[in-house]
Amino acid sequence: MDIEARDIAAYQKARLAEKASNRTVNIEVGVLRSVLKRLGLWARIQPHVEMLPEREDAGHALTAAEESILLAECANSRSRILRPFVVVAIETAARYGTIRRLQWRNVDFANRCLTFGRDKTRAGTGRTIPLTSRALETLRFWADVFSDRQPDHFVFPHERYGGSGTDEESGFTAPAVYQTDVTRPIGSLKIGWEQARERTRYRSPQCSDGRLEKASMKYRCSVCQWGTDDLPPGLCRIRFHDLRHTGVSRMITARVPLPIIAKIVGWSTSTTAKMASRYGHFYLEDMRAALESISRPEQVFAGVLQKVPIVSAEREGKIN
Repeated sequence: MDIEARDIAAYQKARLAEKASNRTVNIEVGVLRSVLKRLGLWARIQPHVEMLPEREDAGHALTAAEESILLAECANSRSRILRPFVVVAIETAARYGTIRRLQWRNVDFANRCLTFGRDKTRAGTGRTIPLTSRALETLRFWADVFSDRQPDHFVFPHERYGGSGTDEESGFTAPAVYQTDVTRPIGSLKIGWEQARERTRYRSPQCSDGRLEKASMKYRCSVCQWGTDDLPPGLCRIRFHDLRHTGVSRMITARVPLPIIAKIVGWSTSTTAKMASRYGHFYLEDMRAALESISRPEQVFAGVLQKVPIVSAEREGKIN
């Protein structure tokens, strides 16, 4: 039975009802398009198939303050993997799945670099990138946790966590790690990631050290006593993929040439400009600095205005 354009439209509608993003649905239709092209069936229905619009501004680059808050809450997670995983994600601008599959054979401490395995794109698969100082120290610290590690062991292995009691001074539940299997990669960081984001809502937006505590019908900061009826959004809208946006944006802001960025993050040559536009997020101060770089402050505009002769309306007889 032939597939018609209306069948694809119905599929798109059903997937959107399931809360799939426009981007995800377009990727799925793209796979179908490839199959139909191979069978010679796509050209007939192509004029009647409409791809869904995609947001070009999707994504967010963390500020330094946001990153500090996020990493602090990741450190408070029961998952000991969460914080080093997030640091590596920011410092390498790599995708979640690529980092998840890293093995110790991929990490070269002597030459301060790592080699990624299979990635989403052909250009990204097998690429070698240098490690920043923070990424290197994070991985060295993490390697010490696995003193008997082998090259084929996963850097972030599958393991489970349970509470082993509450510390009397801090009030935090100390995590107990069990069922660590270094021959399998971690399954998912979703629970720890979402809990860390939720905890950022209890950070007082008015002072750096305060936390919001429930006081009667309001939330009040334990340090500055600032109060609010509802918890602020914190960093709940931050996606894990925004860590990649953060790394790329910082390289663009630092004026790293696009071919080098493409090599680091695994973009193909044909999509580099488009990806740079999508991943580049700039704040007002970034744009201010860009414009100041072309400004010539020695030429004061007010002084130029003073030299312009002013002709009155009476003298001209009319105003043009």
